[in-house]
Amino acid sequence: MADNSTLYRVQFVSNGEHYELYVREVSQGGLFGFVEIGDFVWDNHSQIVVDPSHDKLKTEFADVTSTFIPMHNVLRIDAVKKQGSAKITELSNKVTAFPRPIYTPKE
Repeated sequence: MADNSTLYRVQFVSNGEHYELYVREVSQGGLFGFVEIGDFVWDNHSQIVVDPSHDKLKTEFADVTSTFIPMHNVLRIDAVKKQGSAKITELSNKVTAFPRPIYTPKE
């Protein structure tokens, strides 16, 4: 975990949707195989046009202080200089589930 001024863009897949969130805390977490993210950073929309996926994210994570994401669902974590817009986008049917289970039983 870095100092509190570092901003991270975290991209992951959940329930057939691509999530892109901005947070200040990222760590391996206390649960094996999970990445813990917390201290969510949200846009303060001063525009009249509001992105519905951003509002859906704010609602979904309204009472969440930190969340655990399975490592195999994380697509990318970037330390960024500027905050973008948090969003959820639908995955197309052409996307193959990735990755396959890491540990498979031997037959």
